[in-house]
Amino acid sequence: MLSNFDTSLQNIKEKITNIGDGLVKSNELLLLALKDCDHAKFDEAKKYIKNISSKTDEIDNDIIKVLALYAPEARDLRQVVAYLKITNELSRACSNTRSFIKGFSDVCSQIDVATVNEYTLPMQTSTVKAVKIAVSMINIDDIDEIQELYNEALIEESKADDLYEMVERNLSAQAAESHDFEKYYRMLRALRKSSKIASRAIGMANLLVYVKIGGSFHN
Repeated sequence: MLSNFDTSLQNIKEKITNIGDGLVKSNELLLLALKDCDHAKFDEAKKYIKNISSKTDEIDNDIIKVLALYAPEARDLRQVVAYLKITNELSRACSNTRSFIKGFSDVCSQIDVATVNEYTLPMQTSTVKAVKIAVSMINIDDIDEIQELYNEALIEESKADDLYEMVERNLSAQAAESHDFEKYYRMLRALRKSSKIASRAIGMANLLVYVKIGGSFHN
């Protein structure tokens, strides 16, 4: 039978996982929406990341209660503190996703199909993979598996970042030949959010490695 502390921690983990699953689903739908500028899918993607602030606030309050009631030490304390930081990473990832949805849905019809296929879709694909891997790590206990998943997430985040740099160069070149610089600026600002989502996934993965392995927070 689980102790009260373990039960409380399990409830916190489940709430974090639920937010993470919603973030994954939202970004998967966003990937589908990008393929043909499907505004219905853009709107549907928003539904999975609604009211995130209130949900993360609830988790943070649960964590504070655990700290006050049980005064955990050593690895237990490390786990509770990491979960407190993970809620922040999830909140920021959801905020980036909302910004990406709003920004890109406004300009997607103005971006040529070749640019979408060559850079935007692969970039969002890597972002989705990074987020899925990070969320899956929440419920993994094996240290070797955690480390392996972390490395996989790092690879996907690096791909997303590299692809953003490529699309930035491509769109900047197009902007130099156009009189509508503002349009290209809006495109890049929206696309930057995709790589930021992947970065937030790595932030969460860092913390989950810290939970299982200890040491210092990864950078």
